[in-house]
Amino acid sequence: ANFRYSPLYLGIARTDDLVFIQITANNTRSSDQKKALFKRIVELLGENPGLRREDIFIGLVEVPKENWSLGNGIAQYA
Repeated sequence: ANFRYSPLYLGIARTDDLVFIQITANNTRSSDQKKALFKRIVELLGENPGLRREDIFIGLVEVPKENWSLGNGIAQYA
């Protein structure tokens, strides 16, 4: 399948080397923590393997912790 994207959406010049990262986590982090996470991911991937920061697309899917089952079919945090 092909991932379709806009090469100039929001004024960010993307290339065909675009990498999409999706993180699913509890919804317990502040906006500042999320911003710091995104910034650090881009920094690290820029260092190794050398990705362009414009080509790193990160999606954070936040889930209430009671919506997780960590084994045995039990919602441990519900």
